Amino acid sequence: MIQRPPVSVVIPCYNEEEVIVETHRRVSAACRVAWPECEIVMVNDGSSDSTWKWIESICAKDPQAVGVNLFRNHGHEVALTAGLTVAMGERIFILDADLQDPPELLPDMMKMMDEGSDVVYGVRRKREGETWFKLQSSKLFYRMLRQFSDVDIPVDTGDFRLMSRRALDIFLSMPERQRFVRGMVSWIGLRQVPLPYDRHARFAGRSKYPVTKLLRLATDAITGFSIKPLKVATYLGAMAGGIALLSLIYVFWSFAAGVAVPGWSSLMVMVLLLGSAQLFVLGIIGEYLGQIFLESKRRPLFIIDQICREGQPPKKVDISFTGADGNVKLKI
Repeated sequence: MIQRPPVSVVIPCYNEEEVIVETHRRVSAACRVAWPECEIVMVNDGSSDSTWKWIESICAKDPQAVGVNLFRNHGHEVALTAGLTVAMGERIFILDADLQDPPELLPDMMKMMDEGSDVVYGVRRKREGETWFKLQSSKLFYRMLRQFSDVDIPVDTGDFRLMSRRALDIFLSMPERQRFVRGMVSWIGLRQVPLPYDRHARFAGRSKYPVTKLLRLATDAITGFSIKPLKVATYLGAMAGGIALLSLIYVFWSFAAGVAVPGWSSLMVMVLLLGSAQLFVLGIIGEYLGQIFLESKRRPLFIIDQICREGQPPKKVDISFTGADGNVKLKI
């Protein structure tokens, strides 16, 4: 039987050389007193700076630290999934490396899970160090997502959460490639409870999510958890049909009344209206077709280059893929 640590802390990292040592220190201080056998999994998502070297240095000194090095940058959601795949704990604490989410809340989350919860997720009351645009766009995104999604995804939440092993096993059985982790965890169900907290400004460095990445994440989130955007085609078609019917009635009336109809203007308006509606609907359909295309390739979700743990030097990882679902099996 596998001897699991009581808790694994999973930290995806991308160009976090300025903060990774402080992150490890604060995480260690937060969990080592009550859980000395904890596991701290730090995933290097193809960083272009010295993040991996710092992780190697930490692993050489700390037997509870685990370093995971991906071959290339896959993005936050996939890097987080890689860390969750490696994590061995009975409970899994997800934390970003930038320290905006305080690791000191782990004991409070553990107490709430002791009361019977499978997921304890952080809900942001305040967000320090964020621009007005970031705050408002984030607020709009979460509320739009909740309206469109077929799953009840809590607003003002990120990936900052504590999960039980049961919830994690269900999560890891989900094979989709365009991953939106917080939505996938919400889809699982089980008992999930919120923990309100104040989010801090970044300890160091800058955000790794520019507007383009945020838009991509929003698109993946909406198309991954709802087919409602496809229904826009029906609504636009009905609206265009209604306008066309009114235009037809007007044409018959003007013909019967002997009123000259200014054909070019009305024709151009109808062409532009129908053309823009068609292109908009094609764009939505294209997003869904793109996701189907990516899913059908069945490529591995991520490839791990090295894993270092227990004060040992990094080991190369032999990876094989089994089954039609493309699940990753690690041979270390």
